[in-house]
Amino acid sequence: MHPPRLFVLFPLMRLPRSLVLFLLLAFALPAAEPALRVLQAGAAQLDITPELGSLIVGGFSPIPAKHIHDPLFVRALVLDDGANRIAFVVCDNVGIARDVIDAAKQLIEQQSRLPGARVMVSSTHTHSGPPARPDSALPSDKIPTTPAAPPPLSRYQQFVARRIADAVQCAINQLEPARIAWGSVLQPRHVFNRRWFVTDETARRNPFGGVDRVRMNPPQAAAADGQPAGPTDPEFSFVSVQTRSGRPLSLFSAYSLHYVGGVPAADISADYFGVFNQRMRELLGAERQQPAFVSLLANGTSGNINNIDFRAKRPPRKPYEQMRAVAHEIADAVFAAYQKLEHRDWVPLDSRYQELSLATRRPPPELVARARELLAQPAAPKPWHGNERIYANRVLQLADGPARIDAPLQAFRIGELTIYTVPAETFVETGLELKARSPRPPAFAVSLANGSFGYLPTPEHHALGGYETWLGTNRLEVEASTKIVAALLRMGGELAAPRPPAP
Repeated sequence: MHPPRLFVLFPLMRLPRSLVLFLLLAFALPAAEPALRVLQAGAAQLDITPELGSLIVGGFSPIPAKHIHDPLFVRALVLDDGANRIAFVVCDNVGIARDVIDAAKQLIEQQSRLPGARVMVSSTHTHSGPPARPDSALPSDKIPTTPAAPPPLSRYQQFVARRIADAVQCAINQLEPARIAWGSVLQPRHVFNRRWFVTDETARRNPFGGVDRVRMNPPQAAAADGQPAGPTDPEFSFVSVQTRSGRPLSLFSAYSLHYVGGVPAADISADYFGVFNQRMRELLGAERQQPAFVSLLANGTSGNINNIDFRAKRPPRKPYEQMRAVAHEIADAVFAAYQKLEHRDWVPLDSRYQELSLATRRPPPELVARARELLAQPAAPKPWHGNERIYANRVLQLADGPARIDAPLQAFRIGELTIYTVPAETFVETGLELKARSPRPPAFAVSLANGSFGYLPTPEHHALGGYETWLGTNRLEVEASTKIVAALLRMGGELAAPRPPAP
């Protein structure tokens, strides 16, 4: 038992009564608790399905849509830790032009007061939908035939920009106290490197009159004695968000796998991205809840990765069968891991943004001369390469294109997790390097974010040639991936560093 503390009162009796009362209260009451930190989250999705007749860009010759198998969506997740607010947006689109995303972010800033630098807008790269790029036949977002300003946004581009902004605002409208967790599962059965070393020289021809060292998507006969020209990344990374009561609110994820396909040529579909999102709603029992549960599956670093095992012959599949098999198996694995997550009531959020100036690839004079000569002649009955006239046009377009572009890069912090974004179809080696070298692991990357600047091979892959390195498929300088990784890691280091104390 502690002795009584009456001895303290005797000296106080000689002080003014008001001061005595203040000291007694200060002595008796515990220090005030700091304000409780609250993480808030909101999610929303809006339909961006175009009308029938819209051009579907899945190959070199766009075709008009004749059927809508499943709708296309823009999905948004907004997180707020009380000091920082960030947003992730994923659109079912093959690639969205930088101009469209800039227009969407301007609307977001006006409507939602959220700086565009804190908003990620990415494309899934489904090949069964319309583009939001100026030219549906081109794989990049701004390749003018003259150095003039880019053309005004098309009706569909304006619609997509407006929907992106509205999805973010709807997510903000539904902000509520939330809990968060993150994790990953390994799914190696569905990812294969699509660039192969093959011995058949005719399989390695390029449309510029040369022969590459590798072939994308080789015929099975050619692949039989070959080997893949790179690794894969089997990790499926995800962020889970719940309400404080445990109701599923959103799942934001990324997987380094191109679209799966198996879609009839004139169908509109979100591919396996949409199937996965729907399957997660089913597994979580969140199909009828309000506000709606929103799953966002983004495209990871899949520029050289697809779902084809070139060493084995796949049994015949009905339309949509393969994408359902892939999406359901992944969703089942994520759901199993989800059950073991420990959600937190609060984590710090932060972000960094940088415009990285990069040179564009310009065709040498001899390639321009060859392209003009080729296009001046009638099409050859047996051409050197089946797409040589298409790429001759692209060479001429690139010759008149801008010498440099600004690539928007982002790094986000969610607790200990780091998320990097790249505005191109990024090779898996780049994603693996970002994960391995990130100053704050774990980490993952999202491709086709805030722009669509074609493929992003590493310098080593440029030396091998192949479809993803061809002028017109690739438009950024050979060292672009190296410079992008260095910039992103610097940004990640800033996020990992402790904040200086407040003055």
